Amino acid sequence: MERWRGLTADEMQLLETTFWSAGGSRHGMAERLGFSRSKANALIAGLVDQGLLAEAGLQRSSGGRRAENLQISGSLGVLVGVDIGATSLDLAVLGPDLQPLAQHAEPADVGHGPGVVLARVRVLMRELLAQCGLDASKVMGIGMGVPGPVNFQIGQLVNPPLMPAWDGFSIREALREDYAAPVFVDNDVNLMALGELWRLKRTLSNFLVIKVGTGIGCGIVCHGEVYRGAAGSAGDVGHICVDQEGPRCHCGNVGCVEMMAAGPAIARMAVHAAEAGESAMLAERLRAQGRLDALDVAHAGRAGDAAANAIIQRAGSLLGQMLASVVNFFNPSHVFIGGGITHIGPLFLAAVRQSVYQRSLALSTRHLEIQYTPLGAQAGLIGAGVLAMQETLKVKGVAP
Repeated sequence: MERWRGLTADEMQLLETTFWSAGGSRHGMAERLGFSRSKANALIAGLVDQGLLAEAGLQRSSGGRRAENLQISGSLGVLVGVDIGATSLDLAVLGPDLQPLAQHAEPADVGHGPGVVLARVRVLMRELLAQCGLDASKVMGIGMGVPGPVNFQIGQLVNPPLMPAWDGFSIREALREDYAAPVFVDNDVNLMALGELWRLKRTLSNFLVIKVGTGIGCGIVCHGEVYRGAAGSAGDVGHICVDQEGPRCHCGNVGCVEMMAAGPAIARMAVHAAEAGESAMLAERLRAQGRLDALDVAHAGRAGDAAANAIIQRAGSLLGQMLASVVNFFNPSHVFIGGGITHIGPLFLAAVRQSVYQRSLALSTRHLEIQYTPLGAQAGLIGAGVLAMQETLKVKGVAP
């Protein structure tokens, strides 16, 4: 894209700050960057002329002339966000302001391997772009989340427990045939953390995002940046042991919190309760469907089923037991919980909170807030868009 060429470091910094502030005035941008008003105005005018920035929507007046919001120009193109879960596929075409222009979700199985899953991703990307009346040339950047540890520099999964066939596979190469745009791959929970960081406009510096679905993972925001660790596996908390006598996990160890409190574990406990005669409601659902999942437990719990509520509390308590150790170690200001578990509702969250507050040091929890992710099911997709935009801005670089 020719419009990116020859930008100065100050201009790139202004573009990045505009993106992260999700719309701000000229004066506000000058203050954030520490620029004089005249310097900021000159830079903004130049970027508006080049079609990189746009002014839209008057802000509420605080006296005097109302300031216009600055935003990355929509004429630059679009971002594609892809959120691959263990059992699901979510895609969106997003504007530079991260507003979804087209979106699609469907069940999937990462166990089918990268060839099958990415072939489907490519089809869906083409269909969504077509819905927007766009082609591949309009894509600025592609962000993708996957449920496993990622070597971020090369965009490849490394020994992923839930998807061994993906180990070392080049996702970038698979998409390069169709798109000239850069492709960025990260762990799915890191993307949820990025999504929350963008929603918060970087106002929180140290927080955690926990995803509870087929597995359990943690995105870590430290000093306002996603922390990935030395090899990309930071936050792999699902394999922290919460019971030395617990069942064997697919990682080879016993008592991992993922094996005892994630979606499949909740389903197993529900089947056991149904077959043991502890819950007529779950037994009826099992007869009708031939299977149970965490959502069935949630429905039964809301209807007052004691066994279902006991399962929810046990899973929440075990997750809280793991989280207490992490909270004591990291001392975050907030913990946001996302993934399929959020459908279970307030009882699970209450059990997590109780367990964390009981087991953590008073100093670590004095100002700690634990809640479901405000972005909900959109967190991964928004995060994929954030990754695509943030890293595309870095890739475009600075004029020599």
